[in-house]
Amino acid sequence: MTIKRLTDGQDEIGQPVQVWVDVVTVWANIKTNTGLQTIRADKESSAVPASIRIRRRAGITAAMRAYEGATVYDIKAVQDDTESRERIDLVCEVLSG
Repeated sequence: MTIKRLTDGQDEIGQPVQVWVDVVTVWANIKTNTGLQTIRADKESSAVPASIRIRRRAGITAAMRAYEGATVYDIKAVQDDTESRERIDLVCEVLSG
């Protein structure tokens, strides 16, 4: 799994764009739940929550995304494993995949 952050960059002709760049590649244990039906702005949508456990690492934030193959996870929260302090859990939502 690769963790990425959004940063400023340039396209082929030098125009400013925002791009997702690699921060770190890590081993991950991914668990997804079933689709959760929610109502947003009077429209029904399907959100698929996921939990990703990785080895403890400084600098991972909720502003980042996780990529595993063709699946993209939007990181919503970073939770410490308070028992062993060896891992962190990433609370995510599946964006594509």
